[in-house]
Amino acid sequence: MLVLVAPGQGAQTPGFLTPWLELPGAADRVAAWSDAIGLDLAHYGTKADADEIRDTAVAQPLLVAAGLLSAAALGAGTSAADAAGTPGVVAGHSVGEFTAAALAGVLDDTAALRLVRTRGLAMAEAAAITPTGMSALLGGDPDVTVAHLEKLGLTPANVNGAGQIVAAGTLEQLAALEADKPEGVRRVVALQVAGAFHTHHMAPAVAKLEAAAKELSPADPTIRYVSNKDGQVVTDGAEVVARLVGQVANPVRWDLCMETFQELGATALIEVCPGGTLTGIAKRALKGVATVALKTPDDLDAARTLIAEHAAV
Repeated sequence: MLVLVAPGQGAQTPGFLTPWLELPGAADRVAAWSDAIGLDLAHYGTKADADEIRDTAVAQPLLVAAGLLSAAALGAGTSAADAAGTPGVVAGHSVGEFTAAALAGVLDDTAALRLVRTRGLAMAEAAAITPTGMSALLGGDPDVTVAHLEKLGLTPANVNGAGQIVAAGTLEQLAALEADKPEGVRRVVALQVAGAFHTHHMAPAVAKLEAAAKELSPADPTIRYVSNKDGQVVTDGAEVVARLVGQVANPVRWDLCMETFQELGATALIEVCPGGTLTGIAKRALKGVATVALKTPDDLDAARTLIAEHAAV
């Protein structure tokens, strides 16, 4: 059984969209999306530097656009949902959940991008209230790590499995973490994000996203959609959207998502552009599951081979 996943914020790098825009019809599709959300996605995906695409209001729609574009390139469909109709499961990490919602047919591509544009702007505003950030902790016992984070006033914002937890909080709290790592943790790595996402610091963004979500008419998923909230399969479109809204200020449980992939019989996993982060975790946590990360169009053939071998399993 094939799982299709979408990465979250921090996966973007300068120029990563450039080769994808060379595919037939890709530039026109991205131009239409850019007009719909009032953001020049092609510019930010090809010419902007690391600081420009670190901006939450830019990074989030850019990542979703890249994921949808690369998923559509896997097949001949006119939308990402059509092209990605072969997976048994879809899921996304953090903002990648918006990509997954479109791939599952809950929202059309443009609606997903409009909603994530609102999300990015609202989260950027919330992040500006207090200087905050996020750091990944590698290694250690999860229970020990979580207790240590709570002692420092930090939130385990992403519980990713495979020995990785992401802490979020104020810059002062993160500095204290650098100086006082939990027992067993090998490294603490600051992430290229501009706020303490999935914590109470993002609460001001939830109301704005709720208001925007009321304008939507979501459909029920046509592919099994696994939620970051608790790793459960969600079958109701309105519930998917409600979870997208609430997840902004609540931890991502990617570890539970991967447990569900295993329970459902996953044999292969493809990560849409800019792939690499989630396939890296899967290689450590989902032993025996074949993986392909879509980084450039050169990876499409390997992904299509995986689809042919595993989509019907």
